[in-house]
Amino acid sequence: MAVSETERLIEAEAMCPHRLVLEHVTSRWGVLVLIQLLERPYRFSELRRAIGRVSEKMLTQTLQTLERDGLVHRDAKPVIPPRVDYSLTGLGREAAEQVRDLALWTEKRMAAVTRARQAYDEARVR
Repeated sequence: MAVSETERLIEAEAMCPHRLVLEHVTSRWGVLVLIQLLERPYRFSELRRAIGRVSEKMLTQTLQTLERDGLVHRDAKPVIPPRVDYSLTGLGREAAEQVRDLALWTEKRMAAVTRARQAYDEARVR
């Protein structure tokens, strides 16, 4: 009998819930969404353009996951055409600030990482 994606997620959450949240926050698109939303609320299409190179499907899934975790607030306004804004919750702001600090650290320390990679690669070639 095949296990559904929902059943797999529920089982994973029960086994190690904090790891799953960590995965969501530090995922490729999760990091970028959280950092971008630190600036201000965004509409979906604005957010997609600001992040760049993310498919509509992946951005939708990422936003839904972060919303489910209580990090992102989705505000759907009953107007025509529909308007949906995404913003950070208090919890989301905390997570985004942590992720942003890590991203800033990687920027600041990239030269050291590059040197370490070169040294590693050179040692492996010998």
